[in-house]
Amino acid sequence: MPLKSFKPVTPSNRYKMWPTYEEITKTKPEKSLTEPLPKSGGRNNQGKITCRHIGGGHKRKYRLIDFKRNKHDVEAKVQAVEYDPNRTCRIALLQYSDGQKSYILCPVGLQVGATVISGEDVAPTPGNAMPLKSVPLGTAIHNIELRPGSGGKIARAAGQQAVLSNRESGYALITMPSGEIRRFHENCFCTIGQVGNRDHMNEVSGKAGRTRWKGVRPTVRGMCMNPVDHPNGGGEGKSKSGGGRQHLKSPWGHTKGQRTRPKRKASDKVIISRRKSKKR
Repeated sequence: MPLKSFKPVTPSNRYKMWPTYEEITKTKPEKSLTEPLPKSGGRNNQGKITCRHIGGGHKRKYRLIDFKRNKHDVEAKVQAVEYDPNRTCRIALLQYSDGQKSYILCPVGLQVGATVISGEDVAPTPGNAMPLKSVPLGTAIHNIELRPGSGGKIARAAGQQAVLSNRESGYALITMPSGEIRRFHENCFCTIGQVGNRDHMNEVSGKAGRTRWKGVRPTVRGMCMNPVDHPNGGGEGKSKSGGGRQHLKSPWGHTKGQRTRPKRKASDKVIISRRKSKKR
């Protein structure tokens, strides 16, 4: 999907890069596949802010996405490609041969009128879902299950893809989008292809207002705060001794660069190669 630039007639248009939305064929969502999406403002059930920089934004409705793809051996036709305000990629509206409708993540190359199917013995074409034991080696996949039947969890953002590199003793070795090599059970389902909207990472909003439309509030640097508000706050000007420059920390005391992953995490046994491992 290409991006379009604008004439710099205003400051917000000078660097703005927006998608053309030319692949979208339907502007309003399927009413039966939506549900209300209340806003929390980053607050928990006690009214305390637990996630900063959240608030406001345009009203949304959540689209019910079929991440499990457990309607096996029933063909579905792509009725439309739609915009989803809750995720970075586009979604495709499917209608099965029995009349049921559902949404899936729209991969690259999936067009309106195409037919997709889920099952063990299906063709490895974009949009089809199958277990890892049936996927040819070297195939780009997305929406991968961590456990059989749990629904896709891995590689769901715009432009993401993982690659099936090998299979051994009931497990599939997959190169993740981060570069990490991880083992998955061969009965875990995945969807063939790369997630669409690959140019999302190159978008430039052009102005702060568009970020507010998305429900993101401004972020203030800790160094500009008072010592009571942030570990980096305080000091007479930009002080190098006592004014927030000596130890870069988060508001909760984590030092910059400190590892926060638990040392004995259960998933360590399925990770073959770390994403930041040194290449020899």
